[in-house]
Amino acid sequence: MSRTLDGTSLDIIFREARTHNAWTDKPVSDDTLKALYDLMKWGPTSANCSPARIVFVKSKEAKEKLAAVLSEGNLKKSMQAPVTAVIGYDVEFYERLPELFPHQPEAKTWFNWSKEWAEQTAFRNGSLQGAYFMIAARSLGLDCGPMSGFDMKKADELYFAGTTVKSNFLCNLGYGDPAGLFARSPRLPFDDACKIV
Repeated sequence: MSRTLDGTSLDIIFREARTHNAWTDKPVSDDTLKALYDLMKWGPTSANCSPARIVFVKSKEAKEKLAAVLSEGNLKKSMQAPVTAVIGYDVEFYERLPELFPHQPEAKTWFNWSKEWAEQTAFRNGSLQGAYFMIAARSLGLDCGPMSGFDMKKADELYFAGTTVKSNFLCNLGYGDPAGLFARSPRLPFDDACKIV
């Protein structure tokens, strides 16, 4: 059966969704963060590799540590946001493939033969999962503020030390204050970005 979202749903996740820079003080519950992950995890990845790893920075103490990795332009809005998600990717994601792709016992060997190939796969699929993350967040009524202005090396040391995970980007989460929005920027028209061949 063919199904489609209604216009309101599409507005919420795409057409009227904005990148927020200012936030209300309404908190985001742990249950909402768990629901976000439980929704985003269903998005497709290569061989179900699921390399995304997420740290939700929420407490006052954790936010104070986060400040050390942020660029000046991202500091104030990230401190104000109820949650900042550090979205990373596991370069050795293939170790979980026997669990995640059990009908192909050899799947691990598709990726572990080359560190470069494994990292490319992890980054690509982890970025895909980051997009699913934002769609899931918006679907649950949260606003997003994705950003890449941070010290990745410091973030890796702070959040992923002793692991095979690397940071990709950050995403502030909460309930945005519309007063902090900029005028919406244009997007490329279909003919400038696409071809049908």
